[in-house]
Amino acid sequence: MAHLQPLKFVQVLPVAKHTATVFFIHGLGDSGSGWEPVADMLSDAHPHVKWILPNARMQPVTINYGMPSPSWFDIYTLGDRSMPHREDEKGMLESVATIDAMIDEEITKNNIPSERIIVGGFSQGGALSMLIGTTTQRKLGGVIVLSGWLPLRTKIQSMISPYVKTVPIFQGHGAQDNVVQYEWGRLSYEYLKEKLGIKDAEPGKLKEGGIQFKTYQGLMHSASEREIADIGSWLKEVLPDN
Repeated sequence: MAHLQPLKFVQVLPVAKHTATVFFIHGLGDSGSGWEPVADMLSDAHPHVKWILPNARMQPVTINYGMPSPSWFDIYTLGDRSMPHREDEKGMLESVATIDAMIDEEITKNNIPSERIIVGGFSQGGALSMLIGTTTQRKLGGVIVLSGWLPLRTKIQSMISPYVKTVPIFQGHGAQDNVVQYEWGRLSYEYLKEKLGIKDAEPGKLKEGGIQFKTYQGLMHSASEREIADIGSWLKEVLPDN
């Protein structure tokens, strides 16, 4: 994996003293700049946070008939993720290593503790952020998963992070999502609780860890203003200005 070149990325810089960083990972076919308006929106209430929005490399994607697209890993099918299915483990782990290297640089060059770093993403990026959050050997400040799922379920228990039960997780999913089905997100949430021992987050104690799962009625494969507002409230508790 050492041969991989650093990713290009978009930044939304803090307007106050920089004390925390959020990495947000876009979905298939998108770019970091696609999430810049959301970062701008959340920056107003979180002026101490820097946002890093990495761009995936172009690669052939099987569900797109092999056409190259910005993608974190290959996707072979959009079939039922509650059942065993073929996954691009190599591509996933390469992307995990690439994002981890970016986190390491943020820690070493900007002196931001890992506990003040959050990794989040949407769709394919949400799946990647969930994989990072459950396998990282660092204690992260939190994980955000929007319209995502837990990949590598058959192997995840052998890769598990020692901090998995103490990392705060926000998971949001549209009830009418017709791309990454709502049931897949819900099953991932149940798996995290039943197989990995992650508890539901307690209101007022989000920093202690656990998962907060929110359902958005009427929402398809997208993010909504209400969901973004909920992320803002969650960030205020797990990543306060200090």
